[in-house]
Amino acid sequence: MNLIIPMAGWGTRLRPHTLTVPKPLIKVAGKTVVQRLVETIGRQLDTSFRNIVFVIKPEFGAGVENRLLALARELGAAGHIRYQSEALGTAHAIAMARDFLDGPVFVAYADTLFDGSLHLDPSADSVIVVKRVERPEQFGVVQLDEAGHIVRFVEKPKQFVSDLAIVGIYYFRRGEQLRDEIDRLINEDIRRNGEYQLTDALESLLRKGLVFVPATIERWMDFGNYRAALDTNRAVLDIESRQGTELVHPEAVLENVRIHPPVYIGPGVHIRNSEIGPNVSIHAGSRVADSRISDALIGEQNHISGCRFSHSMIGNHTRIVDLTQPVSLGDYSEISGKE
Repeated sequence: MNLIIPMAGWGTRLRPHTLTVPKPLIKVAGKTVVQRLVETIGRQLDTSFRNIVFVIKPEFGAGVENRLLALARELGAAGHIRYQSEALGTAHAIAMARDFLDGPVFVAYADTLFDGSLHLDPSADSVIVVKRVERPEQFGVVQLDEAGHIVRFVEKPKQFVSDLAIVGIYYFRRGEQLRDEIDRLINEDIRRNGEYQLTDALESLLRKGLVFVPATIERWMDFGNYRAALDTNRAVLDIESRQGTELVHPEAVLENVRIHPPVYIGPGVHIRNSEIGPNVSIHAGSRVADSRISDALIGEQNHISGCRFSHSMIGNHTRIVDLTQPVSLGDYSEISGKE
């Protein structure tokens, strides 16, 4: 089975954290978002992927590409890089990996994490992963018939048609059918709002008689902005702790530290005279002293001292002193609460 991961967006809603690293490579509780996505799909399906294709911008650079290819190798797959140079829509991004749209294929957008059982109906041509939501007008949704088959895709419906929101994970039993339909959109220049949309390809496949069914998940974790990232950090820590995962790395050094679980503390982290948690991730090499931190996602190689803050997201290689308010701070920054 092949897996295509479109991840060519700039992640502007998560700036400043995406100015130096693509959003799917931000770490949550020790693993990047994209690694968690691939591992969750593989674990739920009890399968492995032969090929993992990352659709990125050329501007991301060799460093990002090498990290993605290494991730694919770690997961037992062959990694491939494809470029989307122009933001021409969801179908256009998938088209960049058209040589892997053959046989069983998953398409999963890299900023989407989930929890819950994922079942593939063997009789279906396609399975669309959905989640019941309270405000469906904010999402693309699917409408079902009495047999539970998808009969319509509706983008941000103004009147209620369904509360099953499309989360951005799709399975196709014969990827070549999707490939041919996307090719038709592009060749005939069929666009919506100037872009080639995946839902237009799906609607056409529905009209041709393909059977689409939903797979409903229990929890959908978004990573669209910094508030959503903190919600996802809380959710991942909750899942990991319930599964009995050891969240404090044995190479972390804790001196006079009080922990309020769940808390992730990475390798090489040094914390002294502090109170940490709940819902805090602190990644490799960071140093914390004389601080009280809760509800925070903290990257690598940071120096934090004399702080009292919560509801904060901190990048990598920062220096923070005497801060007593929430903060969203990007990489290689310094901030002090002193006047």
